[in-house]
Amino acid sequence: MSTYQNTLAHAQALDAVDPLRSFRNEFHFPQHADRDVLYFTGNSLGLQPKAAADALKQELDDWARFGVEGHFHAKHPWYSYHEELTPSLARLVGALPEEVVAMNQLTSNLHFLMVSFYRPSGKRTKILTEQRPFPSDTYAFASQIAFHGGDPAMDLVEVQPRDGEHTLRTEDIIAKINELSEELALVCFGGVNFYTGQAFDMAAITQAAHAVGATAGFDLAHAAGNLHLKLHDWNVDFACWCSYKYLNSGPGSVAGAFVHQRHLGPKPAQGLPRNEGTLSEKAASPAGSLSGDPTEVYLGNGLPLFAGWWGHDKNERFKMERTFKPMPTAEAWQVSNAPVFSMAVHRVALEQFDRAGISQLRAKSEQLTAYLAFIIAEVAQHSGTRLEVITPNDPMQRGCQLSILAHGHGKALFNRITERGVVADWREPNVIRVAPVPMYNSFEDVYRFGVILTECLSASH
Repeated sequence: MSTYQNTLAHAQALDAVDPLRSFRNEFHFPQHADRDVLYFTGNSLGLQPKAAADALKQELDDWARFGVEGHFHAKHPWYSYHEELTPSLARLVGALPEEVVAMNQLTSNLHFLMVSFYRPSGKRTKILTEQRPFPSDTYAFASQIAFHGGDPAMDLVEVQPRDGEHTLRTEDIIAKINELSEELALVCFGGVNFYTGQAFDMAAITQAAHAVGATAGFDLAHAAGNLHLKLHDWNVDFACWCSYKYLNSGPGSVAGAFVHQRHLGPKPAQGLPRNEGTLSEKAASPAGSLSGDPTEVYLGNGLPLFAGWWGHDKNERFKMERTFKPMPTAEAWQVSNAPVFSMAVHRVALEQFDRAGISQLRAKSEQLTAYLAFIIAEVAQHSGTRLEVITPNDPMQRGCQLSILAHGHGKALFNRITERGVVADWREPNVIRVAPVPMYNSFEDVYRFGVILTECLSASH
């Protein structure tokens, strides 16, 4: 029997003992009718930290003061700016510092990492993912398959839920991995599915992929800052994520990447001649070779990557030599200078995560999401409306997002709650996504959402 109560006093009592309650005051909330909106869409774009403006101003002031010398004389020198983020990123995703880097945007990172980790050969050509991953992932998978001369219709495989079910069972994912076996090159799932909110068992999926000789990677757009991740311990080959959802770093802000330590080799003395490498002969040699002797770019353990100057050995970067010497860390996958302005906001957000601690955030998330599930069930019972939560009920299989099918109401209900100051989001064809983010949402927010939902359902009858 639930210990929760659908009362304002109960919600406020839960807030009173929340050790993270003060973080709410560190964010800007949009306003509706002269009060904070009920902001439940941190799974799409997180709120702005109040310290973001000063962090940006610091970089603008240093640019005005130093010009190009800001690369070395700014308060946070731009040349090494991304290095300031590394320890926090490692803690956030459960990695070693050398395994993570802040760079690019999410789908760009997915493509760069697939250059290294999707290497179809012989009959091992298939990519396995969940049913309906985020569309950008589907586009990336299909285009990578086509680039290698494959057929996306044959080589991109999605695991389907059982009849009458909305989410996937881990045993069915593993069974599909085993079924594809020697045809499988890469398993790449979202850590949390964007539509259903289901969190996948990344450790089990990785183990199963490795057992059949495939690599395992994850798009953590909806998992980073939401789940307690342990990428290194889970033995994941690679992962990437954005920073504008749960990581509150601003629209289109810098993304992140993870490459497991075992794939990081020592710097080679020079690029290996093509005929000494192991890359498939399908791969084209780099354009613009000055010597007429094409080379492939490898890490020390033979892993290929697309190279750029920011991935070059930082101690020799400004020698401007033609031979690429990759960093012995995940930084080798960098191709361009750090985007300092977006990293400035990201640094603020990561500092908040360090202070809050992912374990405390996850503990509050489980409680806050359970309270939301309780409130939705209460509203459904008292309004006589079928509100079907398709996100798993098991806390181990979800983050803070609940995806709701409002049978008989759909988008009309979503529009009504929006007009009342609830910021959630709608995903076609028929899901309302509600995400109580533990960093800044309160139990009172969840209670007030229930009140508005009840009123909007009553008004529709």
